[in-house]
Amino acid sequence: MKKVERVLFKLLIIQLFCLLFSQVLLRVEAISPYISKIPQYEGVTKENITKIVETFDQ
Repeated sequence: MKKVERVLFKLLIIQLFCLLFSQVLLRVEAISPYISKIPQYEGVTKENITKIVETFDQ
C-alpha cells in the first residue's frame, strides 16, 4: 500500500507543477494570445464596430 501511496503522491506533485506552469504561461501577455482561445470565443479580436455603426445609420 505504501508503494501505491508514493506513486499517487508523485502524480499529485507532477499535476500541481503542471497546473502552476500553465497558469504562469497564461499570465504572460506575450504568450497568452497564442495559448488561450478565450478572446476568439468572446469575439474581441474581430472588428464588429463597422456592423454596429451601420445598424445605427439605418
